[in-house]
Amino acid sequence: MITRVGIVTKPNLTAVSADLPVIVEWLRARGVEAVFDTDTAGLTHDARATVVSRDDLPRHVDLILLLGGDGTLLGMADRVAQADLEVPILGVNFGGLGFLTEITYPEMFPSLEAALAGTALVESRMMLRARVERNGATLHDRRVLNDVSVTGGSLSRIVEFVVSVGGEFVASFHADGIILATPTGSTAYNLSAGGPIVHPAVDALVLNPIAPHTLTNRPVVIPADGEVVVQPRAKGPDAEAFVTFDGQAGERLETADIVRVQRAPRPVRLVRASTRSYYQVLRQKLRWAER
Repeated sequence: MITRVGIVTKPNLTAVSADLPVIVEWLRARGVEAVFDTDTAGLTHDARATVVSRDDLPRHVDLILLLGGDGTLLGMADRVAQADLEVPILGVNFGGLGFLTEITYPEMFPSLEAALAGTALVESRMMLRARVERNGATLHDRRVLNDVSVTGGSLSRIVEFVVSVGGEFVASFHADGIILATPTGSTAYNLSAGGPIVHPAVDALVLNPIAPHTLTNRPVVIPADGEVVVQPRAKGPDAEAFVTFDGQAGERLETADIVRVQRAPRPVRLVRASTRSYYQVLRQKLRWAER
């Protein structure tokens, strides 16, 4: 039963200021409490509203109503996973492409009604756990929905990426980087780098070398149950490498650092629009198969 709905917006999204009181009253009329994160609370003047930090929000609600774009959803998915919860996210597109936040504003209240009634279409999407290890110690432990990328620096220096899957050596790639994408993330950075589209129901990952120096190094779809280990080996004193999580945060890697990626213990649950299929989203958002 949904009794508390968290409301999160894209930072500084003043365009929704007039909509927030309407949403709150709509929820209250149905006996549901609205909970704001600190940033979103600044867009409304509801003195009765419960306010918590964005990091703590998943622990206080049964559903998250997100008004923003895909970047906002990626950040919230990470927070839900870090809290070790599976709070559903209903994303309403106030951004650009809106591939993940596919629900339109006119569809918001019908989608909310379905979520409260327990009839909404909710999909479980695989998330990844990514760890950076240095000298045997874990420096970073992140959750990502789309992808983990390990890349070279801004200068054109050769970096070798040694990759293993499930304890088995795969290859040493001479490339600009390596993308490890979930099916959800297959339509993001992976697609721009020439990788395949993978339906989100497929239990697999995409291992995609970025601009490989050998043309036979093509993307490969691998099972999702094995740990992937990527170790960058810089060639030359000025070469450097970085790891990026969902395009939201990144860290510079030192020589001998190891990036370990595996399926996260819990998926993220996304409320989908009941009016369109995944293939319709591909056609509408990506203009897929139009020519």
